[in-house]
Amino acid sequence: MSEQQAGSRIRVEALTASGQDQAAQWAARLGLPLQDEEADFALQVTDEGLQLQQLGDDAPGAVRVDFVEGAVAHRRLFGGGTGQMIAKAVGIQPGIRPRVLDATAGLGKDAFVLASLGCEMSLIERQPIIAALLEDGLSRGRNDRDVGSIINQMRLLTGNSIQLIRDWQGEPPQVIYLDPMFPHREKTALVKKEMRLFRPLVGDDMDAPALLEAALALATHRVVVKRPRKAPCIDGAKPGYALDGKSSRYDIYPKKALKPRPVE
Repeated sequence: MSEQQAGSRIRVEALTASGQDQAAQWAARLGLPLQDEEADFALQVTDEGLQLQQLGDDAPGAVRVDFVEGAVAHRRLFGGGTGQMIAKAVGIQPGIRPRVLDATAGLGKDAFVLASLGCEMSLIERQPIIAALLEDGLSRGRNDRDVGSIINQMRLLTGNSIQLIRDWQGEPPQVIYLDPMFPHREKTALVKKEMRLFRPLVGDDMDAPALLEAALALATHRVVVKRPRKAPCIDGAKPGYALDGKSSRYDIYPKKALKPRPVE
């Protein structure tokens, strides 16, 4: 996956007068222009947060990260708790809340679900624009009464996932979670909108086998790979088993069993 696909031009702009300084800061940090009439995308500073808007006719709506309201909040409140398949996939059980590294964080939705269930989360996102959206969403959510404590369990790292995993310092994650971007993704309306927006920037994760190999070398207990239900496994080591849902499945690569933490 390239950090920015050739031909995708992005400008930064403020949609409010009070956001001009923040727009200038993001432009400088990301190496993007504040003015570009031929840009394909605009990274926009708004009163509701940072958002990415594709420009031109027939463009989908803007995307921003919001952990407080909308679909993510609904899933936190009504998504099924520890009965969700992702919870089972990473090994959540009574007394077990593994330390998880989400190495393909994207907009942070799955990581937020796991953090809301009590997991200590590290997130890696290597596409700088998506990482900026995620950083902004985490920053706003940290100040919210209802989700601030959840956000405090999420640590964002930016850079190449494979390199960061290979160079990992400190206590390794018990579980590494991967959700690589592939051409055959689920066709829900929400995914369509976001993928339509992000695919020109991100491309496909052609180095997924190398990412899986690095993850297997670092994770102490298991690696979990989310895949479209009918898609093939990632090339390389074969999963020990899989959990199948309606549109997705989780390939599980176990290394050793997760055990309950001792009561302090």
